[in-house]
Amino acid sequence: MKTVSQALRTRNLATIKSLKAREIIDSRGNPTVEVDLVTEHGMFRASVPSGASTGIHEAVELRDGGKRYKGKGVLKAVANVNGPIAKRVLGFDVSKQTEIDQAMIDLDGTPNKGNLGANAILGVSLAVAKAGAAARKVPLYQHFADLAGNTELILPVPAFNVINGGSHAGNRLAFQEFMILPVGATTFSDAMTMGCEVYHTLKSVIKKKYGQDACNVGDEGGFAPSIQSNYEGVDLLVEAIKQAGYEKEVKIGMDVAASEFLTKDGKYDLDFKSTKNDGSMVQTGPELAATFIDLCNKYPIVSVEDPFDQDDWANYAAFTKAIGKNVQVVGDDLLVTNVSRIREAVEKKACNALLLKVNQIGSVTESIAAVKLAKSNGWGVMTSHRSGETEDNYIADLAVGLCTGQIKTGAPCRSERLAKYNQLLRIEEELGSKAKFAGNTFRTPAWMAK
Repeated sequence: MKTVSQALRTRNLATIKSLKAREIIDSRGNPTVEVDLVTEHGMFRASVPSGASTGIHEAVELRDGGKRYKGKGVLKAVANVNGPIAKRVLGFDVSKQTEIDQAMIDLDGTPNKGNLGANAILGVSLAVAKAGAAARKVPLYQHFADLAGNTELILPVPAFNVINGGSHAGNRLAFQEFMILPVGATTFSDAMTMGCEVYHTLKSVIKKKYGQDACNVGDEGGFAPSIQSNYEGVDLLVEAIKQAGYEKEVKIGMDVAASEFLTKDGKYDLDFKSTKNDGSMVQTGPELAATFIDLCNKYPIVSVEDPFDQDDWANYAAFTKAIGKNVQVVGDDLLVTNVSRIREAVEKKACNALLLKVNQIGSVTESIAAVKLAKSNGWGVMTSHRSGETEDNYIADLAVGLCTGQIKTGAPCRSERLAKYNQLLRIEEELGSKAKFAGNTFRTPAWMAK
């Protein structure tokens, strides 16, 4: 395979002729930014996702404020693309991803993209990547791989969020996501089969136990039954996996999103959504860790994301030390795809996996740097969507190109989620006999940026 420099030279010259941004609507009914970039080879479009539970350390998602869209309009970010950003990057060669991203970062001039907005910068950065792939006449996943210096293309294990709680659902469940991971599948398409079959079986289990109304779905397509116990949520998954016949192949993951229920005195309230909260479910950090360890000992759990608050380094480190050998401890709000926070987490041994969300940091270049740093320290990497999504499917290519080994993009339900899974099916088909699936090596797939 060619080196990065050789690969990036094998292209037709393509420069940015025009940029145009607009306001579109995401899957939660809120505005977001879409960017059209034009080169000699055509028009390339990218749109930016938005999270519901967002970490305080994330790059700034620029919103308009005021009454329009309840303050969530993005016309300021759109104007920043159409104005200062366009003026700065017009004429750039789209193969120069790093140079273009850095030019926008420098133009912004703040450490968190608070001037232009990460949503403005990211829309352009993603469109540049798509244009760069077209100029080189390679698939987007191959372009991402070349930008990162990766020589291995691996299809990721999908982590299907099939039971929703936390900020994603109206039930009393504290933990935000209960996921199934078909790590025992031999191909990505087999993993999709298993995931869809367990999903439909779960619907039957929930309907029988709680009634038809409990089969309503949350923001990410998972079911949101009216349950409070996190153990009950995992029990439902175990029952569905068993009935579907995949006890050996399918494991369980959780996204706790603990920052959402941190109390003012530094404890964790597992009944934070209840209007009749008597405080009986408040736990200290060590008590919450004991709950997680008990769950992991009783159930086939392989991944726990955001088990503590985004600044609770001590409890993260103690928990990772206790369970990190057998269970992946994923930093999302803790790390926010930020190289500086990843370095701090490595130093403190706070976790052992990165959740990759490009809109947390705001550019393709910085996202690749975060992945490479995480991998070079032996961590796992899970590519992720956001709760507010669009039909853009670039994260599928990103997961393959950066060899992350894992991807979570909701349940096999709702078209903005399936757009990503379906793109992975197409990539698998395109790779043919060269297609490799991460499977049980999802934490340490072929390329670890060494």
